[in-house]
Amino acid sequence: MDEQAPGLRAQLGATIEAAKRLLRAHVDLARAEAGEILDAAKRLVAFGALALGLVLVVAQLVLIGGLLFLGEWLFGSIGWGVLLGALLLLDVALVAVLAAIDIPVRNLGGAFVIGAIVGVVVGVVLALDLTHRGWSSLGDSVLTSVDPAWRATAIAVIVLAIVGAVLGLIAGARRGGGAAIGSAIGLAILGAIIGLLTAISIPVQVGAALGVLVALIIWPAITGVGAARHGIDGEALKAKFTPDETIGETKETIEWVRARLPLAPKS
Repeated sequence: MDEQAPGLRAQLGATIEAAKRLLRAHVDLARAEAGEILDAAKRLVAFGALALGLVLVVAQLVLIGGLLFLGEWLFGSIGWGVLLGALLLLDVALVAVLAAIDIPVRNLGGAFVIGAIVGVVVGVVLALDLTHRGWSSLGDSVLTSVDPAWRATAIAVIVLAIVGAVLGLIAGARRGGGAAIGSAIGLAILGAIIGLLTAISIPVQVGAALGVLVALIIWPAITGVGAARHGIDGEALKAKFTPDETIGETKETIEWVRARLPLAPKS
């Protein structure tokens, strides 16, 4: 007997099953390809992150190593590279923050110029050993009874301590006797310390390094004082990060829509 042809329902079921199998095949293929693509993307991201990390390490190595090399090469010690490099980076960071809050660039640049000039003067004076020579010459003329090895130190400490005491008395005179005496003692001690330091014979490289150190200290100090005097305009900063025009347009649009709604309340 001939087999009966499948009915409409059987054919429809077979068609649906075939469609399901085809759909599952496409889904499985898509999943397989998506997995391969995801694996390739992971591999790309991993190697890209490795490359970026190595570049950042190289940049840090060059920056830090360069500062240490300059400290050793210019000033004779890696320690100077660490100290001066750290101060330089901190100064740049401070200036960047002040520039971000809209401190005028001319103020920042002016502070840098003043610091650089003072640093150059101090560096030249110390590198040429002018302070030691000057105190030695004065000591040889005034303190002839003192051991020559201590004349420069003695005269420097005495003179600058007296100068500091006088300046302290003058500065504290307006605040009363106690304040004047305290100021005189404090500035006298400071003057003695400065005299002790300036009487020492300083090598050329150390003198130059001290000049740079002074510049890196004065620069942020003047910058900070200028920023304090100028002040920070909080309202201006707030306005920079507030979309006033968008807010205004939105309010106008809302009012326009409310005015045209049939049941809009009348203000």
